[in-house]
Amino acid sequence: MSETIAVHIDDSIATVTLQQLTMKPAFFAEIGAAFRELAGNAELRAVIVCASGKAFSYGLDLSAAFSDQGELFRGGLAAERTRLLAYIGELQGAFNAIAECPVPVIAVVHNWCIGGGLDLISACDIRLASRDAVFSLRETRIAIVADLGSLQRLPAIIGQGHTRELAFTGKDIDAEHARRIGLINEIYDDRAASVQAAQAMAADIAANPPLTVRGVKNVLDYGADKSVADGLAYVAAWNSAFLASEDLGEAAAAFMAKRSPRFKGR
Repeated sequence: MSETIAVHIDDSIATVTLQQLTMKPAFFAEIGAAFRELAGNAELRAVIVCASGKAFSYGLDLSAAFSDQGELFRGGLAAERTRLLAYIGELQGAFNAIAECPVPVIAVVHNWCIGGGLDLISACDIRLASRDAVFSLRETRIAIVADLGSLQRLPAIIGQGHTRELAFTGKDIDAEHARRIGLINEIYDDRAASVQAAQAMAADIAANPPLTVRGVKNVLDYGADKSVADGLAYVAAWNSAFLASEDLGEAAAAFMAKRSPRFKGR
């Protein structure tokens, strides 16, 4: 437990719970550190990101940010601009740590998901939501160019047209709209049902050979900005190196014996 998040690991599945409605400066350091630590856990098979409050996230806590780093937002010359550049890089690094997690990350959204909240879930692999979820790429409406990942990651998720519409207008969209454009995979009745669905999905992921799942994510990430030919060459090299495993033998043995496989990640 930290000031802004709670991390719980049960049977190789981690749940990272946002504890505050807004993202204070401490949040970025804490969630970045949490995901870097999770990345080093060889037993980990999936991560769920959810929130405990009345909404998923209202995004960056502007008053806290101005209080913490106010002098960086009030102009200045090269020294102040350089420090602001570094500060933005630190915040970006927190969500990069989520995107770079070697196992699948499932976001569960309820109620509002604004600004930084959308940056966060765009760094996840899969997004689920409750029926009351509302999404907004709100930064333009408060004179900020979104800089924590939405403008870079959303085009691959929902396409350029939808991304540009959300970014240029700053409008709110409901869960049905979000599902229609591919921002979320599925809608559930409420937060509890959404979390339960994420847990079931994580369990399905965890039941598969863990090194294979990590390999699938690695190959997908590599191919995201490459040609098909580059992606095929990469996965061929990957399987040449890592296809042989105890889990592959276990899969074959389980199939022949008509039983459920017991994968050990070896």
